[in-house]
Amino acid sequence: MALTDAQQQEIDAARSAAHATRRPTVPALEDMLFTATPVLDHGFVRVVDYMGDDAAIVQAARVSYGRGTRAVTEDRGLIRYLMRHRHSTPFEMCEIKYHVKLPIFVARQWIRHRTANVNEYSARYSILDREFYIPAPEHLAAQSAINRQGRGEVLEGDQAARVLDLLREDATRNYDHYLDMLNEDEQGQPIDPGRPGLARELARMNLTLNAYTQWYWKTDLHNLFNFLSLRADAHAQYEIRVYAEAMMQSAEAWVPIASGAFRDYRLGAVTFSAQMLGILRRMLAGEAVAQPESGLSKREWRELMETLGRGD
Repeated sequence: MALTDAQQQEIDAARSAAHATRRPTVPALEDMLFTATPVLDHGFVRVVDYMGDDAAIVQAARVSYGRGTRAVTEDRGLIRYLMRHRHSTPFEMCEIKYHVKLPIFVARQWIRHRTANVNEYSARYSILDREFYIPAPEHLAAQSAINRQGRGEVLEGDQAARVLDLLREDATRNYDHYLDMLNEDEQGQPIDPGRPGLARELARMNLTLNAYTQWYWKTDLHNLFNFLSLRADAHAQYEIRVYAEAMMQSAEAWVPIASGAFRDYRLGAVTFSAQMLGILRRMLAGEAVAQPESGLSKREWRELMETLGRGD
């Protein structure tokens, strides 16, 4: 991970400043503010700002004026009830803002979550850094034969080396051509004062999708949990999952009770269809149930058996 000098100076200045406030703060998250958590080879996630805490969720649910005098165990019970029964608005009372540096192809997958305020680094006005995501060899895998959205066996030896060489070669060549079309170096200085450069908004189209971009991403806790339920899941693509895992750490520092409930009822839980629940009841009653007469497709049956830890 590489922060620019300007970014590091901004972070150092922000971390050294202190502000008196009457609003609730969370010491564990305060300690993480402005600290960049490395992700992938050049990326990071850092918390920029937040509003609310576990008590704010309880306050909103009870619509009370103060923070209340109820025991923490009562608050925990209420938050877990709200999570268990999928109430949303109390969790929307908490908000968090991240600064994220990520590969463009991850950003395009991420932006499908249309539940946040986003402001991205603009290559219309600025020159992107010469930084590209190159996977570690253990994350190079063939296409899965059974899952069109997944990975299969890890590539090894010459195959892996060839893929890595192609990724580096293509990204480097395209970036060199990007600067040549701009007629500017990485600091924005003219390469050849005698010729005009192509507009930045046009030259950027030549960059590869593993080039890095940055954005500020602000969302409420309800929608953060929706994002994490999909992207921190073991089946999510590795390159976005590692960002979700870093964000999950900040959520656990920020709202530990709500995050614990989320892990129990959303992230670590499964959902059974009505048919699946009926089959499970029959199995618990001692009935032998097989896929052909279950009413489930082969894929649904396989998923049910995997969930139950059974190989048949």
